[in-house]
Amino acid sequence: MSHWFSHPLFLPTLVIFITIILWATSLLAEFITALLFFTVAMMLKIAPPETIFSGFASSAFWLVFSGFVLGVAIRKTGLADRAARALSARLTGEWWQMVGSVVLLSYALAFVMPSNMGRIALLMPIVAAMAKRAGVEEGTRGWYGLALAVGFGTFQLSATILPANVPNLVMSGAAEGSYGLHLNYLPYLLLHTPVLGLLKGMILVALICWLFPGKAQPPQHLPPTQPMSGAEKRLAWLLLVVLALWVTESWHGIGPAWTGLAAAVVTLLPRVGFISGEEFSSGVNMRTCIYVAGILGLATTVTQTGLGRAVGEALLHVMPLDPDKPFTSFAALTGITTALNFIMTANGVPALYTTLAQSFSQATGFPLLSVIMIQVLGYSTPLLPYQASPIVVAMALGKVPARAGMKLCLWLAVATFLILLPLDYAWFQLLGKL
Repeated sequence: MSHWFSHPLFLPTLVIFITIILWATSLLAEFITALLFFTVAMMLKIAPPETIFSGFASSAFWLVFSGFVLGVAIRKTGLADRAARALSARLTGEWWQMVGSVVLLSYALAFVMPSNMGRIALLMPIVAAMAKRAGVEEGTRGWYGLALAVGFGTFQLSATILPANVPNLVMSGAAEGSYGLHLNYLPYLLLHTPVLGLLKGMILVALICWLFPGKAQPPQHLPPTQPMSGAEKRLAWLLLVVLALWVTESWHGIGPAWTGLAAAVVTLLPRVGFISGEEFSSGVNMRTCIYVAGILGLATTVTQTGLGRAVGEALLHVMPLDPDKPFTSFAALTGITTALNFIMTANGVPALYTTLAQSFSQATGFPLLSVIMIQVLGYSTPLLPYQASPIVVAMALGKVPARAGMKLCLWLAVATFLILLPLDYAWFQLLGKL
């Protein structure tokens, strides 16, 4: 027993395990658990401060922050309500049609806007205004379904588009850094979109309609549309500039987070901006920002302490990887990714999994690139909301209780592993990847 206590990974493992349990069970508020992680990790010196607090330096943290600020401005100026009015006339028919439209909108936006957090920040106030017009009140099961449609549609489906979310970019960078492999946009899209984009989107809509039933009512007797105010016009132009900079990131090299942060600063400037200090304090959810920083810091700590690699190598020995049983090996590699998701969250998984891919390739007989691609199914299917920070942000913006998010996570994971995993395996085979 004393051997375990003296092991260099004992304290990091204990701290990370307790943090994950607290997040998974919601025994404490998520931001309190994050602050507890920062405090205990620093007191026990399980990693350097720059590792533990790395979440605050992450672009994802600043995207969340700027997303909250822009969301407040979009709502305050009336731009959200105007966009919702334009959409609601077409999208508020049957309940399944409304849910499907929100999921489709969140997926379609991923093709032009590379940031999950940015898309959620843009969509959530619009969907909230659209729901209100359709008679779906906040705090009802129907509203939870629409808010989760934004979060799940944005994160899970965008995994099929190479530049559209953080885990994909981490995987691409790791594959290039470790093996010199360059992932290409169109082959990646063809490999993942049919099963993990289109079919998964249909299952997501069906599950939301089942778990969160609602009734959309066509808006009645809407007053005539008023001309856009000066503030709306200025904010619309600002958002168009931000969107253009997000879409053209590969040309100018400025990350979406810093473009979003610049826009957030503009909205806060006296006279030029749209938000007062009081509106900033009440509208920007710092609790969620701290929670996201905690998740990202925990993922970096897992990697830097070597805990992630130790877990990955242990899984390599116990999972049934066999060249003579390709489907079993395919399922086992997905299982490894799912297991790593518990300790590293979706953003951290590809960094570790990809570095171990050569060993997995030798154990399974699969081509190296195919082994790297298999992980997409696993990290894009979280079992609990905390494993995917965009889902957490969507739940916070929509005030969705943890239980509702967990329920959809688990049902969608069951459907993915039972239905989509065999289909994904068949699609890999059809394309000659296995």
